[in-house]
Order: sequence, then C-alpha cells, then structure tokens
Amino acid sequence: MLAEEILTEEQKEIKEAAREFAEKEFPKYAEEFDKKEEFPFELWKKAAKLGFIGLFFPEEYGGAGYGITEYCLAVEEFWRVDAGLGLILSSTFGSEMILLFGREDQKEKYLPPLAKGEAISCACFTEPQSGSDLAGIKTTAREENEHFVINGNKIFITNGSIADFYIVLARTDKGEKRHHGLSVFVVERGTEGLEARKMKDKLGIRASDTAEVFFKNVKVPKENLIGERGRGFYQAVEFFNVTRIHVAFQAVGIAQGAFELALEYAKNRELFERKLIDFQMTREKLAKMRTEIEAARLLAYQAALYYDKNHKSDPGLTAMAKYYTAKIAQKAVTEALQIFGGHGFVSSAISRMYRDVRVLEIYEGTREVELEIVANSILGKYGSTLSKVRKHPMM
Repeated sequence: MLAEEILTEEQKEIKEAAREFAEKEFPKYAEEFDKKEEFPFELWKKAAKLGFIGLFFPEEYGGAGYGITEYCLAVEEFWRVDAGLGLILSSTFGSEMILLFGREDQKEKYLPPLAKGEAISCACFTEPQSGSDLAGIKTTAREENEHFVINGNKIFITNGSIADFYIVLARTDKGEKRHHGLSVFVVERGTEGLEARKMKDKLGIRASDTAEVFFKNVKVPKENLIGERGRGFYQAVEFFNVTRIHVAFQAVGIAQGAFELALEYAKNRELFERKLIDFQMTREKLAKMRTEIEAARLLAYQAALYYDKNHKSDPGLTAMAKYYTAKIAQKAVTEALQIFGGHGFVSSAISRMYRDVRVLEIYEGTREVELEIVANSILGKYGSTLSKVRKHPMM
C-alpha cells in the first residue's frame, strides 16, 4: 500500500505482527462473540501477552514506549479483520486522560495493570441528554470534607460493565460559561453507589462491552481528581483529539478489510459465464474503493504522525481524519456488500462489517461535530487545546 512507504521499518513490523495475530486468532472468536454479545477476555489476554495492549504506554508504566502511530497501526490491522474484536485494544480506553493529565502516583497505580492485561478502564463522558454537547453534562461532583460526592448517570460507555476503574467527567463548580467548572475523576470498581448495566441488542460492534453507568452518592477521595479542578472540559477535548485518531485508523482498517473481501469474491464469483471481476462496473467499484481508502489512510497517518512529532494534536487535522475516514469506510463497506449481492446479505463477515461500520460516524464525535471543528479550524478558532491546560505530553 502506498501510504505504508512513509512508515519506518519498525512500524511496518508492528503492523505486520498485528495482522498476523488478527488473522490467526480472530476467526476463532468473531462470529461467536458477536452473537453472544460478550467481551472476548481470552483473546484480550492473548493480545496483552504479546504487548498489543498499552503499546503507547511509556516503558516505566509497563508499556512498549511507542507513540500513537504504532498503536494505531495495530488498531488498523485488528479492525481490518473484525471490528468488534478490534475494540479489545480499547480495554485501555480512558487511560489517555491519565497519561495526559494524571499525577505520577496515578500513572504508577493505574497504568501498569492495564498494560499487563490485568485491568480494564473506561471513560464516562456521554449522558442521556448530552451526547455531542460535552459542556451540557448534568453529573455533579460535590466537595465534602476529604471527598467529592458524585451523582448522575452516563450512557453508551465502552467497557462500562467490565471496567476496573472509570474516568468520569463531572461538574464541580458553576460558572457563567457551561464549559467552565468541569473536572475529571477516577472512580474504582466496587465503590459504593456505583452501578453499571450492560446494554444489549446493539446494531454493531457487539463483542465490545457497552453499558449505562449510574453514580448515586459515590464518594471518591480528593486525590482521585485528574488534572486541574474546573479544567475538565479542556482536558476532555484534548482526550478526544487523541482518541479520534484511533477512530480514523479503525475506519481505514474496516474499509481495507471490506475491499479485500470484495476483491477476492469478485475474482471467484461467476456470473453469465464470466468472472465478476471482468465486468467493468465491478472493476470501477474496486478502483474507486482502493483510491479512496488510500487517500483516507494517508490522512489518518498524517494525524497520528503529527501528534507524535509535536506531542500535541491539531484539532482541525484530527477532525478531518475522523470525518473523512469514517465516510470512506461507510462507502467502502456498502460497495463491498453490493459486490457480494445476496451472498453478502447473509455472509457473516461482510454483513457484520455492514453493521459495525455505522458506529464510526457516531462515536467520538458525530460527522456533523467533526465538520464544525474543521470549519472552526479554518476560521482560526482553535489552537492546540493543550495550550489551555497543563502540558503533559503522552510521550
């Protein structure tokens, strides 16, 4: 692939290792765990043992010490084979907040178990009445002696019912502006008043755990505050500027997987005594898919490499990558299904991709939100959000 020419030899090796692991292991689990709607703990342990979990954690916290680019290359290959299982890498979801803004003692406590596959984290931002409206959250954290008392509920939380600790955005102070007065906390599993309810019957990525999380007078020590009190909104924005890069690679991965399935099918499927690949319409579909996927891949790689080089995000670039790659993934999977025809409607792999791909234009910021960010970047309204918070580069 053309975009891979910009990668180092070590990055190519990581990508190849992730591909080999996914191709060997995922077929054993993909269909079963999609139907059961269960997180593949056994597969997750295998991935952790090989070092794929926590690839971007510094070595002092049990990770491999790589950047976002290397981690995302593994994400791309995992999603190329199966999206639901590909999300096993997000068992560390939320850890970015600790890496960016956490104190040293918080990093030492929470990151090594994640890297070893001994713990799972989640990030609790979305609420029933405030999805894209991050500043509109209603969950509160009231200061009381040596604790903060959290009340509220979150929804659509990845890893919510299986997490060992929760990264929670809550309102600690009232201000004139809605995005002021938000703070971030880490809440451990088993804390009194914390309850998680697994959400089932999702359209796609069904092997990934999703839950609604409730906080009823949940007491957390003051030392569980991550970063600066009242600056949680800005911290969350930078968090999403990182995780949206992950999503861009997810999109490239599933698009590539769909393209490869469609190409192989077209080479073997006979219609009117001709191979499907010999029809001009089929060749045109595949040519457009390949071109658009390669363009999307380059944009995703650019966003990741920019972050690793500068130790900060470019919000406009990240939003462009997330928007465009998700759009192309949706288109590629749809065209692949069209090439499969009726067989695609019942084929487990391509039909599963068709269900899985829809989430990419919704989570981590809808396509409409991404376009608004891009527009604001054009108008010069965004610099790096890290300029508004304490600078804690992930690497």
